[in-house]
Amino acid sequence: MSLVECPVKNSFTYNTTLCACNPGYIYNTTTKACSLFQSDVTDWTRIDSGFDKHDFYSFNIPQVFQLNAITKFTQSQAILLETTLLLLFSWLLFCFLARFGSLGDGRTPWFKIRWWISRLDFSFATRHWLDDQKVVVKRKTELGGTLSIASWILFIGLFATLLYQFLSKRSIEVHNLRATNAPDLASFNNDMEFNITTISGMSCSHLRGIDNLVTGSPGFIAQRVAPLSTFANYSCHNSTMGPTIVFKCFKCQLIQDYTYISWHFLDLPNDPASAVGFQFNLTMTDHASKRRMSLVSGTLKNGSNMDNKPITYRGVDPNILKFNLFPRIYRNLHDLKLIQPLFHDFIPGSYISEINPLKDSLQSSSTGVVNVTISINFLSAYVVEIDDEKILGPVSFLADLGGLYCISVGIFFYLLVQCEYRVKKLRNEDSVMRNIRSRQKAKKNWNKLRKYVKYTWNCSSLDDNYKSLDTDVCCTGMKKNSSHKEISSRKQRPPIKMDKISFNRKVTLPDEKVQRNQVHQNVKADKIRTDGGNTLPPPPPLEYKAVSDGSLTELQKHLQVLYEYNVKLRENMDIAQSMINDLTSKSSSSDLDKSSTTLHDS
Repeated sequence: MSLVECPVKNSFTYNTTLCACNPGYIYNTTTKACSLFQSDVTDWTRIDSGFDKHDFYSFNIPQVFQLNAITKFTQSQAILLETTLLLLFSWLLFCFLARFGSLGDGRTPWFKIRWWISRLDFSFATRHWLDDQKVVVKRKTELGGTLSIASWILFIGLFATLLYQFLSKRSIEVHNLRATNAPDLASFNNDMEFNITTISGMSCSHLRGIDNLVTGSPGFIAQRVAPLSTFANYSCHNSTMGPTIVFKCFKCQLIQDYTYISWHFLDLPNDPASAVGFQFNLTMTDHASKRRMSLVSGTLKNGSNMDNKPITYRGVDPNILKFNLFPRIYRNLHDLKLIQPLFHDFIPGSYISEINPLKDSLQSSSTGVVNVTISINFLSAYVVEIDDEKILGPVSFLADLGGLYCISVGIFFYLLVQCEYRVKKLRNEDSVMRNIRSRQKAKKNWNKLRKYVKYTWNCSSLDDNYKSLDTDVCCTGMKKNSSHKEISSRKQRPPIKMDKISFNRKVTLPDEKVQRNQVHQNVKADKIRTDGGNTLPPPPPLEYKAVSDGSLTELQKHLQVLYEYNVKLRENMDIAQSMINDLTSKSSSSDLDKSSTTLHDS
């Protein structure tokens, strides 16, 4: 480049009017600056080789799910295990904090959370601690629910990891090496494409001497020289990195000896020949199926100098790139035959690492050349056979699955036994929550019954506080006659209302036989009093006694007494109704007698 375009940084001038970059630097036409061609000073080469399986499957998969995202997420078993441990720790921490919540009377949110946690005890419901060590009755506890879900979280996480391993690593690739013969080598019909770029500021106009192909060992009698067109076609095109030379051949019949292809770049007026590295890509493709290929690619940065100093390749000594070709037969892919290229070595040629020697070289035409040589060695004595051997089967998978389940349940069962053995309060924690829930349900059902009685018989309260027989309304809704206002009422007891009955008190009632005798005696006495004074019987006496919790049996006895009291009221009402009918019939007959007597007298 001219002195006008010469950047100040990382460059120098030569021949008074020309400018060049420092050793190891390349001129960037976009930024107008010299940049160092070296991404990592600790690594002077980057080589990638392998077998391309990208397009093995010719059918199209509908892109319903983002398969690439799922593959990236599940690319490692460590991610699955870390997720399992995170969920397990979160669940145990939540249950531990929930135990600090108050149970109350069963209406608090903490009680509902802890109750549903206890309902999840489906793994250890029959394995809890018992003092008598007898057959365990199925019961569910909060600790059992916590550890049951924890065991299943661990089992599902381990199951996902095992399934991932079974699907991704259920077989191994086995390589078998055997000697080859002429028919084996003749059956390898591959298409080859080799691209090599000389990283520099040169162009294809600098290229010279790429017409010949040399076989055998150079300098020996077995050396042969043939036109390159008999082996492959070549072309050159300019790229942003420098001139790229492309070699292509179809159904290549590889030569079973060392093969060399050489070329060089020469100085042009005001445009010297120099390079800072090489980039290559060699692919071998199955001729019958273009979807399958083997490849090797890489970048050569600073040659083999061990001091990692930036250098520029320029001089008469050739830069040699060595490649080996291995024939391979893929038995697991319908006996696919591919030649695997491998990068073997790079022998650097003439290079310069100082500014003054590079300046002198640029000013001299004797060293104005960059030589490049490719050496290809076809290792035809042996062939590698590749096949897959399964190491995991359905039986082993199920056996591993059963082992994971036993481990998951066994760990938390041991924790459950230790907790209930050392903390006696945990042995009966299920009864505490059941009692609270039973009292809550009993109270709710009692409220429903009280409302049902109230709205069915139109009774505002179940008491015996009758103010007047003329205005009071009994449970059947029938009013008493006003002719009985003068009947004296008996001594009344304090009213007992249904909404004041507490479940925290125990009702002490006599035995069932004694109750029935008292009821029949009361009914008989009330009949006599009803016949004589037409008064309603008093309600049965109720006695309260404080206990720790409400009992369903005592509640049933209480309801039985209330029912018998209602039966007695109905009998009294029937008696009162018959008396009214008798009085009505007697009054009507007396009126008829009086009218007949009057008519007779008249």
